[in-house]
Amino acid sequence: MPDGLRVEVDGPVATLILDRPSALNALTVPMKRALLAALEEIAADRSVRAVILTGAGRAFCAGQDLAERDDPAAVPLDIELRERYNPIIRALRSMGQPVIAAINGVAAGAGASIAFACDIRIAAEEARFVLAFGRIGLVPDSGATWFLPRLVGSARAAEMALVGDPIDAEQALRIGLVSKVVPRDELLAAARVLADQLAAGAPLALALTKQALDRTWSIDLDDALDGEARLQGIAGGTADHAEGLSAFREKRPPRFTGT
Repeated sequence: MPDGLRVEVDGPVATLILDRPSALNALTVPMKRALLAALEEIAADRSVRAVILTGAGRAFCAGQDLAERDDPAAVPLDIELRERYNPIIRALRSMGQPVIAAINGVAAGAGASIAFACDIRIAAEEARFVLAFGRIGLVPDSGATWFLPRLVGSARAAEMALVGDPIDAEQALRIGLVSKVVPRDELLAAARVLADQLAAGAPLALALTKQALDRTWSIDLDDALDGEARLQGIAGGTADHAEGLSAFREKRPPRFTGT
């Protein structure tokens, strides 16, 4: 694809494929624009219930295409982040659909940050996470300093961010950075099984659950309890809740509609 992104929709699951394999799916301006547009379009599509984000070839995403930064017309890094990277991270967190990162190879720099922003991460055995910003005189960005301590704890996060050594798939599993490791040729199938499970859930309830999980990092227990009650009041008034109760009583799979 000219913009380096492929979008495949199969039933209730959308798969976004970063598609510059010869450049390890390093991010260019067209890719960032395409990815943001695709996320915004999918977020508004009620027929899509779950999203898979992965990379083509042997990498998930190597981060920023550094050759692009050599262009004299390249904007300063703070503007690049505010205008192109940060909106992608916010879109991943704000969309109602759960997003699975299927990490097929190296996830480096902002590519790792994008993986951290997804709801669930599963990895191929060859996957690696690298936060080597310090080796080029930069600071972890695109949400890495926010997500990483929450995913693996402050000590592990500091080691990853300050030392910059790669974290392989098995280590990522041990420290809780990913929830599953599978052979590379089984990765997309495993991601699809999980996506189908999520797609069978009640869409509004999943979206509200994402909201509740995100809020817990900035509020105390009392606020969390009040927030859960508020969201449960919304979910409890939906047709999907009524359907879920009926299905439970009738011992059949629920048929959720997102209403």
